[in-house]
Amino acid sequence: MNWRSSVMLRKLGAEFVGTFALVSAVCGGALVSYAPVEWYGGSGLLGVAFAVGLSVVCMAYAFGNVSGAHFNPSVTIGLWAAKRFPTSDVIPYIIVQVIGGTAAALVFWTILAHGPGDPPGFASNGYGEHSNGGFSEIAVAITEITVTALFLIVIIGATSKKAPAALAPLAIGLMLSCMHIIAIPISGASLNPARSTATAVVNGGWALDQLWLFWLAPIVGALIGAAVCWIIGTCGREETD
Repeated sequence: MNWRSSVMLRKLGAEFVGTFALVSAVCGGALVSYAPVEWYGGSGLLGVAFAVGLSVVCMAYAFGNVSGAHFNPSVTIGLWAAKRFPTSDVIPYIIVQVIGGTAAALVFWTILAHGPGDPPGFASNGYGEHSNGGFSEIAVAITEITVTALFLIVIIGATSKKAPAALAPLAIGLMLSCMHIIAIPISGASLNPARSTATAVVNGGWALDQLWLFWLAPIVGALIGAAVCWIIGTCGREETD
């Protein structure tokens, strides 16, 4: 194995573990801790949002210097569009992110199979009758595009060469929590096709039928976020050289 292959394996390993942690936070927060108070404590919407955001903060501090701490195909594509990430690594990152997220969902499926049972929907993202608030396909698409675009603007800006590097994971994680607070009642808060795929694979049925939207909308949002950053001037390789 040559040096380049070894480095790539380390990056992919970091992306697997980081995405596993993120989806674990989604599943643990939404399927266990979100439950009514009389069950496991009832952390509610804020508990889910901050569980996801804090998992990204911690994993970014752990693996940011290894893989860049994407843990999300829309982040990988947005950073590629911002010329912060090489084209050759995009597909390997996305594949490993999906595998890592799905592994986490399967772990929680196994845990819940030996507990009170699977909560309906298995924290899958959806629209129409499967939206938490009954929002339409258009409303969910607009929400996912908007929150993902804002999330990418923060990621690209916070990781700019001119920004304080030590604070980047905190800014990114807090923004992710904020976007979840907005989006959970509407779409279940994806912003992340790997996260949506993971729960859809376990849930099956309608979740797989509606999964296309939770790939398309976050990717469109990521590209819009990158475009805004090009206009503002926080994109480009020179920011990370």
